[in-house]
Amino acid sequence: MTPEELLAALRPFPRLHLNYTPTPLQPMPRLSASLGGPPLWLKRDDELGPGGGGNKGRPLEFLLGEAVAQGSRKIVTFGRLQSNHVRMTAAACARLGLQTHLFFFEKRPSTLQGNLLLDQLFGAKLHFIPFGGGGDASMTLETTNRLVRLVSWLLVGPGAYFMPVGGHTAVGCLGYVAAAVEIQAQIAALELDPARVTIVLPVGTGVTLAGLWAGFHLLGSPVRVLGIDVGKLWHTFPASIARLATGVCSLLGQPRHFTAGEVPIIEKTYVGEGYSRLRAEAVAAIKLMAQVEGVVLDPVYSGKAFAGLLDLLGNGRFAPDAQIVFLHTGGLPGLWPYADRMV
Repeated sequence: MTPEELLAALRPFPRLHLNYTPTPLQPMPRLSASLGGPPLWLKRDDELGPGGGGNKGRPLEFLLGEAVAQGSRKIVTFGRLQSNHVRMTAAACARLGLQTHLFFFEKRPSTLQGNLLLDQLFGAKLHFIPFGGGGDASMTLETTNRLVRLVSWLLVGPGAYFMPVGGHTAVGCLGYVAAAVEIQAQIAALELDPARVTIVLPVGTGVTLAGLWAGFHLLGSPVRVLGIDVGKLWHTFPASIARLATGVCSLLGQPRHFTAGEVPIIEKTYVGEGYSRLRAEAVAAIKLMAQVEGVVLDPVYSGKAFAGLLDLLGNGRFAPDAQIVFLHTGGLPGLWPYADRMV
């Protein structure tokens, strides 16, 4: 499909404009020079709104567009304590005047910090249920969504729009299908060779990865994507991402079956002890980006993924003439609970 055809295919889907796009695609010359490898670029999706910024702004345009089109006034979603998706959903719903219910299957902390503090400030109803299961690769993402949907129905009642963790639906992925068109146009404007471009990004629920992967496939683009798992959260995770990308293509009238073996993801390697468990390598990566480029990463998502990218660069994973784009997914509020680890 041409970019114009792909954008036309997206138009029938209800969409709210919550973000200022395109976000910058900027070079990182000092970092590139200090590492001595391929040129590095930064895609600034941390500058997307609402509510402090981050990549979840793109899926929310379509997900909340669908919810409003259906006449829903209550939105239900869930995530871990420092979920950027949950925080941005709460902010967007505050702007739209929607009632928000956020579920966390963990014990309520004695002090709400970072994203949790913002969730509360945005007026969302926070539900803490110390269930003690899931999020440890013992269940599939789909099973987790079904269980939480049932729990939320029992506690919130019927009529609410249920948004799976991270916006994990084909509709949610449409935001990053549109982003693929945006990035391809920026690559052309910068006169980069798309066949040499690899976009590296953190992966928590797979929505961003599946959307970009499907988007570049639909465009017939040689741009590659590479996801770095930050959580070790889900059983058979690549299969879930493959189903999601398959669903996106079907939704847009361009059937294509993706398999788990095709999913461009590095699982478990850079996770450490688990999701939201900080690695020393991530701390070093956050400090490097801050001190060399003046950009702040977060410890849960972008910091871990950037640490993984640094390791891949050091191990010669990419050709010297490659163009590496790191997708900054935001998450600055999540830095504050880890302040004592950053010194």
